[in-house]
Formats: sequence, structure tokens, C-alpha cells
Amino acid sequence: MVAYIEWGALLVAIFILYLLYSFLKNPLHLVANAIVGIIIFLIINMFLVRDVAINFFSVATVAIAGIPGVLLVLLLHFLGLGF
Repeated sequence: MVAYIEWGALLVAIFILYLLYSFLKNPLHLVANAIVGIIIFLIINMFLVRDVAINFFSVATVAIAGIPGVLLVLLLHFLGLGF
């Protein structure tokens, strides 16, 4: 039983390394996604939802995740859970 858990953990680790490699092999894509995410976040905050907090954590989330980060920050804001 323990061997199955170890093999499963090894496969998950290999999958995570593959995803990390595929994201980092083109850093220009990551930079563009972060810039577009921050611009969309600022536009939404200026015109649509004015009370979303712009702090280190919300901007870091948007910069790391890009457009999905904007959606996450807005979802957390509307649910009243964070930021």
C-alpha cells in the first residue's frame, strides 16, 4: 500500500515539474499575462468596482496569475473573503 502512495507522489511531482517547465520555457508569455492582468485589474477597479483593495497581496496575486488572478481577486472580494 505504501508503494502505491510513493509512486503516486512521484507521478504528481513529475507532473508539477512538467507544468513548471512548460510555464517557464517562455517567460515573455508570463510577463505579458502579468501586465495584461494588472491593466485589467486597474481598469476594473477604476470604472466598475471601486472598492476592491489595491494592496500588495491583491497586486501580487494578479501579477503572478494574470487574468485568472483578476477573477480570483474579484471573486474573493464579492464573497467578502479577502483583500
